[in-house]
Amino acid sequence: MDAAAAVAERYQRFALEEAAGRSALYAEWASGVADDDVLQGILGRIPPARRQPPLVFAVTRMLGAPEGRYPEWAEWVVAHQDAVVAECTQRSLQTNDPLRCAALLPALSGIDGPLALLEVGASAGLCLYPDRYSYRYRGGPDLDPPDGASAVILESAVRGHPPLRMPEVIWRAGVDLAPLDASDADDRRFLLSLVWPGEEGRAARIEAALDLVARERPLLARRDATMPGVLERLAASAPADATLVVTTPGVLPHIPRPGRDRLLSIIAGLDAVWVSIDPSGLHRQWNPGIDDAVPGGFILGRDGVALATVDPLGASVEWRADEAGERR
Repeated sequence: MDAAAAVAERYQRFALEEAAGRSALYAEWASGVADDDVLQGILGRIPPARRQPPLVFAVTRMLGAPEGRYPEWAEWVVAHQDAVVAECTQRSLQTNDPLRCAALLPALSGIDGPLALLEVGASAGLCLYPDRYSYRYRGGPDLDPPDGASAVILESAVRGHPPLRMPEVIWRAGVDLAPLDASDADDRRFLLSLVWPGEEGRAARIEAALDLVARERPLLARRDATMPGVLERLAASAPADATLVVTTPGVLPHIPRPGRDRLLSIIAGLDAVWVSIDPSGLHRQWNPGIDDAVPGGFILGRDGVALATVDPLGASVEWRADEAGERR
C-alpha cells in the first residue's frame, strides 16, 4: 500500500471509529481527507508514525488553520503544506490531561508516604501534581490540597469504595522522548491544540494545570525510559525518606513490544511501587486480571494487581478491590 492509500484508509477508519460521536469537526475533516487525493498526497509526505489524524489536525490548528468546514481547512493545508509536514515530522502525539490524576489517586491513596513520583511519558508533567489539584468525585468525597481548593478541579465518577485521600508528594520527576515545557508558549499552544474540538472544559482544565506546573517546574528528562540506566539514575536522585512510585499512565500502548518488555523489567528491578493505567488486554502483568472488564476498558493497577476499571483520561473509576488494595 502506497503512502496516499495508507492515509486514505487510516483517515476513513478514524472518521468512523474514533471521531464519530466525539468530535463532529474531526469526523468531517477525516472523511474529507479520505476522499481527497491532493490531501492524501500531502499527508503522505509525513513519516507514518507522525501522520495520525489527531496529531495532524492539532498541528494545523496550532499553526492557524481555520476551524471551519472541510473545504476551508483543506485549502489552508494546501497553502501551508510545507510547514504542516515539517511541524508534524518533529512533533509526537501526546495526551497530558491532569484529569488522569483522578484515576491514579485511588492507587496512590493506598501507598505509605511521603511519595516521590517518577512518571514515564510525562509530557509537560501535568500528572506529577496529584497533591496540587482538587477532586470532586461523584459518588465519593470532595478532596482539596491542605492550603485550600485548587484552581484545577478534577471531576470524576466513582463506583465502589476506593481509599481516597490527598497524597503527600515531596519529589517529582518525569522522563519523555519529547517533554514539553509548561512555561513555553509554543509547547502550551501545541498541548492545547491536542484537545479535540467539542471536548467541553478540557482545554480550560489543561491550561490551569499548565499555569500551576509552570510555577513549580518539575524535573523532566528528555530520555528513552526503555534504555538501561535511564530510570535507574532518576530513581537514585529521589529522597531516601520517600516511597518511590513509578507511574505509567496510558504510555505503555505507545511503546513497541520489545521496548515495553524492557521497561517493565527495569521497573521490576527498582525499589519502587509501580502504578499504571493500561488497556485491559495490553500485557500479562495483571495478577489477577479483571476478566469482566468492559471491552476497550482500561485497568488501574498497582504492582501488577488490577484494582479498578477506569476511563483512560480519568473521567470514571470503578473500584474492584477491597480497601487494602487486594482483588476481590
